[in-house]
Amino acid sequence: MGDIAKTRRRYKKGVDCNLIDEESPMVNSAKEVRKITQKWIEQHLADVKDFVSLGLPEIDDRYNVWRVPIVLSNATSHLIGEAKIGLLGNVMDSTRPELIRTRAKRFINEVSAPDRKRQELFYPAPIPNKVILGDAMKVLEELPPDTAQLVITSPPYYNAKPESCEFIDYQEYLNFLRGVIIRIREVLSEGRFFTINVSPVLVRRTSRSTSSKRIPIPFDVHQIMASAGFEFIDDIIWVKPEGAGWNLGRGRRFAADRQPLQYKPVSVTEYVLVYRKKTTKLIDWNIRKHYDSKLVEQSRILGDYDVTNVWHIPPGHHKRHPAVFPDELVHKLIRYYSFIDDLVLDPFAGSGTVGRVAIDMNRRFLLIDNNPKYFHPMKEELSKLAITRNIRVDYEVSDHLGEANDS
Repeated sequence: MGDIAKTRRRYKKGVDCNLIDEESPMVNSAKEVRKITQKWIEQHLADVKDFVSLGLPEIDDRYNVWRVPIVLSNATSHLIGEAKIGLLGNVMDSTRPELIRTRAKRFINEVSAPDRKRQELFYPAPIPNKVILGDAMKVLEELPPDTAQLVITSPPYYNAKPESCEFIDYQEYLNFLRGVIIRIREVLSEGRFFTINVSPVLVRRTSRSTSSKRIPIPFDVHQIMASAGFEFIDDIIWVKPEGAGWNLGRGRRFAADRQPLQYKPVSVTEYVLVYRKKTTKLIDWNIRKHYDSKLVEQSRILGDYDVTNVWHIPPGHHKRHPAVFPDELVHKLIRYYSFIDDLVLDPFAGSGTVGRVAIDMNRRFLLIDNNPKYFHPMKEELSKLAITRNIRVDYEVSDHLGEANDS
């Protein structure tokens, strides 16, 4: 853990100094943290403790706590909860014990069922088309397993556009993404795909004496995805037309004076990272065990398709949202990574592009967004489209937001 005295001073900043002195014992090893967490499990999860194990404890420097993943004993990549241990050895926070218990018991029931159960066909949860105004983490916790068969999303920018989203700092942003991704894993069907559009973000300089910063978000997102139980499959490079990023000002100084060391290319690419929920089953299991072989056949990729991972697509535009998916990009992802009638989830729905394209491609959709400014236009547009296609779309305001956001 490094310099304990230094850590002690840093930790004292965040707690009542009367609670800690120079002689207070500090938790300074993963072994100690495991013991504390195991004791908490015995107290709160006694009935499922034999099916629960601990992942690798890690220090979270922002909050000065240890984060301890709680996993299934026989499937250590299956994250079912987390405990946060303070540096004084106290359990500061955790996933709700009843939620961990429910997830563990679901696994117990699966492994204790007859072998024939594993041979049954896969049926998704019967979720209708729905748009929800609410916090993604809380909404996702209330959804059943097998809700989604594909995730397509683009998280909010990190402090690059104030109208999109603002975070205290970068670590808070990553913690936010991690919380959502962990919950998505619980509702995504076995072996199905999670596609996420991310790119480095340029934070402008504040004065001539400071420099701008480019934050490598895709590479940090990969670490989160891998630790949350997803297997990396592909990196698709979305290429926009030349000049698409010139408005950011990046590269203009070099264009003017051509001095070495000042070279900064204009960025015209973004990543679409493709992951699969970890499973022991091969991809063709999802094809062979699908509940409707006719839908599988109708979903075959006919005609032209993208041979490489470089996709040239113009950016999308929407009069009521500053950053939207292009319809063409979403169309390709739905075409390549889902079957007809699958449910496509977007936890950061924005203008609702995923829903509109899903309707066109005969897929169901579940859209979540926490901003009424986007929810109401999305509801208006999708309602009109639903009428023309004669389909049902439900709209819901999550209870935890209160009635104020429904105005």
